[in-house]
Amino acid sequence: MHLQHEIPEGFWGLFRSINRDIYIEALLSINEEYQYSNYFLTKEVCIQVLSDMNARKRFELQREESDTEYDMLETPASRILNWLLKTGWLKKIEDYRTLVTHIVIPDYAAIFIDAFERLNSEDMEETNIYIQNVYATLFSFRNDPRANLSMLRTALVNTRKLNKALQDMLHNMDRFFSKLLEQKFYGDLLREHLDGYVEEVVRKKYHILKTSDNFYRYKNDIKQCLKEIRDDEMWIEKVRARSRTMGDTGDDVLDLLDLIERGFDDIEHRIANMDSEHTKYVRATVTRMNYLLSGETDTKGLVVQLLNRMAASPEKADDMIRTVGTRMNLSLLEIVSDKSLYKRKKPRKDFISQMLPDEKTEDLDREDVLKLNRIQVRYTKKQIEEFIEAHMQDEVMDAAKLEISGEEDFEKLILAYDYSTRKNSRYMLLEEEPEMVENGGYRYPALKFVRRSL
Repeated sequence: MHLQHEIPEGFWGLFRSINRDIYIEALLSINEEYQYSNYFLTKEVCIQVLSDMNARKRFELQREESDTEYDMLETPASRILNWLLKTGWLKKIEDYRTLVTHIVIPDYAAIFIDAFERLNSEDMEETNIYIQNVYATLFSFRNDPRANLSMLRTALVNTRKLNKALQDMLHNMDRFFSKLLEQKFYGDLLREHLDGYVEEVVRKKYHILKTSDNFYRYKNDIKQCLKEIRDDEMWIEKVRARSRTMGDTGDDVLDLLDLIERGFDDIEHRIANMDSEHTKYVRATVTRMNYLLSGETDTKGLVVQLLNRMAASPEKADDMIRTVGTRMNLSLLEIVSDKSLYKRKKPRKDFISQMLPDEKTEDLDREDVLKLNRIQVRYTKKQIEEFIEAHMQDEVMDAAKLEISGEEDFEKLILAYDYSTRKNSRYMLLEEEPEMVENGGYRYPALKFVRRSL
């Protein structure tokens, strides 16, 4: 039975609860203690863990809709534990031999708690582990006589996880671009770049993939290992036989190898896309910095700010001009010039009016049409027949024995072949598979022409 069928109905109430953040923090604290206590916690230990958490964080626990007056009399730690037990995030197991109540985390809840840990964790070096796992798994599969398909599936899973990590990086790049536009001052922009993008992406994610060459360090070895496995047909047959013995016939070795290779191609493409996005971000950061700096120090930037303020308060525009005029020379050439800040676009001209009138052509008569449709040939039928007859020996013209002295002879040979394929031709080809010959700088089949019996 799938784990989703074991989830109780009240389980999803955590995501709608007003105390959602407190319950998630409580689950993480219990899970941390849970791993260091042989995966069995007593109720008293859970209460102590939650009390310590409340003392550190000073949570303000709100009343739930299902809480009774009796529940409100309990301590915050007891209320949190009881709520998690009631909704199925935690589970009680009674040990009647020792008369102790154990608190355990169900399998379905452990999956969500693991997701909570990933969301709260800043450790983004999983790509480092995944690529090494792929290499180690394939190397073991290649050299372990007990290898089976499950090892290839493990390598495929890790390849897909690495692809997913790269895809998430690409999809989250837009938030860094939006933060650039939110910064109004140079110092804030520089802080956002250094503490945000550089710290989160370059040093933790991008550094792992590119700067340390982690992926490219293992890529060639992995591809070489995949090639060796694919080329060793005897090894593949052994793995197939071992899998059939174990009853594992769902996948084939070659299919899994194809999926892993395709995954590595996707990784390279995504890294190339990440390079492009990284370059775009750096360029956008520099452009934004120049804009903010010019807006505060450059004369044109200051004039633009003045115009914006005048537009926002038109009733104070005259006073602003007088105030600025006493402190700033508004007659400078870089301010007053014939080059306006805005140029109105010229209207587009009507395309049809610009078209030239159609040229009138006279109708062709019958003779002109026939003359245009007549095929222009360099050699007549009689000339082709004379060419074949001139080179016949013993009633056969052998193209291999011809002396091709120039382009004219070669064209006649081609036309002779075309003429011999027609029904009304006086000549035909012998039914053979001629070899290719080279003669006079030309290469052609050694055709043999004979007269057609009438």
